[in-house]
Amino acid sequence: MKLTSKFLVIPIVLGMSLTLVNCKNDTKKEDTPVVEEMAEASITKSDFGMYQDSIPVEKYALVNANGMEVDVITYGGIITSLKAPSKDSTFQDVVLGFDNLEEYVEGSPYFGAIIGRYGNRIAKGEFKLDGETYKLPVNDGDNSLHGGTAGFDKVVWNAEEVKDGDNVGLKLTYLSLDGDMGYPGNLETTVTYTLQADNTLMVKYEATTDKPTVVNLTQHTYFNLSGNFDNTILDTEVMINADQYLPVDAGLIPTGELRSVAGTAFDFNKPKKVGAEINAEEDQLKKGLGYDHCWILNGTGGEMKLAATALDPESGRFMEIMTTEPAIQFYTGNFLDGTLTQKDGKGTYAYRSGFCLETQHYPDSPNQAGFPSTVLKPGEKYETTTSFKFSVQD
Repeated sequence: MKLTSKFLVIPIVLGMSLTLVNCKNDTKKEDTPVVEEMAEASITKSDFGMYQDSIPVEKYALVNANGMEVDVITYGGIITSLKAPSKDSTFQDVVLGFDNLEEYVEGSPYFGAIIGRYGNRIAKGEFKLDGETYKLPVNDGDNSLHGGTAGFDKVVWNAEEVKDGDNVGLKLTYLSLDGDMGYPGNLETTVTYTLQADNTLMVKYEATTDKPTVVNLTQHTYFNLSGNFDNTILDTEVMINADQYLPVDAGLIPTGELRSVAGTAFDFNKPKKVGAEINAEEDQLKKGLGYDHCWILNGTGGEMKLAATALDPESGRFMEIMTTEPAIQFYTGNFLDGTLTQKDGKGTYAYRSGFCLETQHYPDSPNQAGFPSTVLKPGEKYETTTSFKFSVQD
């Protein structure tokens, strides 16, 4: 999703020029050695630096018996690495991120992070609940984005290792105090990552409150399934199981309309390359500078359903996303501008070198009565689940 801060505001001419660079040079990166099947799943804990000179940040490496690995740090609950197999059984990291804590703290466009209290945008940084107006930090033009200036992506979570047979996981907890970023209620939040034996990463979100509040949690990993961050994601084939999407105004706030995707560049009901229509002459693409919109998923809300798929044709890496959420935000890295350094230090994250598929409720729901409610009351439990399953296609 778009973030209007100093490291994401780019000249459009530069961005467009970057798309012309040959992004198929796979010789720069060495392939990760094929990982042989392991005896059992494991969790390994290590240090990942010190936040604000006093709070230790830890990294947990979750590895299943197939050799798939997911690394998570306690700062922001960030997924720093996800190594998935290709059709020739080569494991490569397929998520954008950094090598050290300092880069995440100094200026990350939400790489791999847990987003809260409210994922996506709230118009003009305010909403009304039970007759009271709540003011939020404005950090995206006139709007509040992803929980404000110090959301869940910028705090250190408590962590507990979880192991259940062939599955390994990490249970992260955080107490967001009443008034945090302007939101009411003490919100007790739990996010559990579980790496399963079938190469599925499950993400379970839970929350309770002692005052009425609004909640919309999501996960903001940028994917590049090629395993080569010098490549753009324009050749990635994406399917989104949705007949409607939410058109937006100039500030990327939904207008309230639920618009059909039929006959538009927003129709991903059948897999197509991200780049196939991303530069089409459509007003909504101009507003988002590409795809930065929310799709309304087909199926019943609250039930686990197929939301989206993504395929890198060359490596064969295939990702399936299932969710209980009613919508998904598709963002195509339109504001990556080549200023952020890749993990190996040998390159930078260029224009459209990563994409996000963020399962969630609708943006700006607290201000739009026609949207599904995101209100959480005392005695209720917020609970949603999203899964990312990795496999290969020849």
